[in-house]
Amino acid sequence: MQLDTAIIKLRKFYTSEKRLPTHEEICQLFNFSSKNASFYLVKKLVEAGVIEKDQKGRLTPKNLFAIPQLGIIKAGSPMPAESSLHDDSIDLYRYLLDMPGTIFSLVVKGDSMIEEGITEGDIVIVEKGREPHNGDVVAACVDNEWTVKYFRKMQGNVVLLPANPKYKPIFPKDSLMLGGVVISVIRKYH
Repeated sequence: MQLDTAIIKLRKFYTSEKRLPTHEEICQLFNFSSKNASFYLVKKLVEAGVIEKDQKGRLTPKNLFAIPQLGIIKAGSPMPAESSLHDDSIDLYRYLLDMPGTIFSLVVKGDSMIEEGITEGDIVIVEKGREPHNGDVVAACVDNEWTVKYFRKMQGNVVLLPANPKYKPIFPKDSLMLGGVVISVIRKYH
């Protein structure tokens, strides 16, 4: 069995179960007739750095969700191919684990932050409770309506600024509650 096939099946299992399978479940998942085949596969996956065992011997993801990062690509003038290539990877599982525990996500509707690169349908990851600084993008409830905007404190007052000239700055009239600071944006193309 190729490791790529095993990795795909393990990713699907982990996504649905929020954990890696036991050796018995690996036998079922891969139609193995003996646990020895399961132990062999696990050994190969550990050697490849895809999974690891914790102190109690349970399997945990290591680079299970790593996406190969093959280099740099310019969005301006093209560059020679050989100067853009390197072999690295981004592990999305570790990336998400390294985020603070007080995060939540919101789906963006509208185009008021388009010049910041936040477009309709994007998912913003917001850190709750983080103190915003001028220029931070925040999720805020202003006068009982939620929005995502730049945070700016001017002369002791907060103003929420859009990243699109079609929209006006928002000055809270009755209430302002900051939900948190946007720390990441996820966009999925079709």
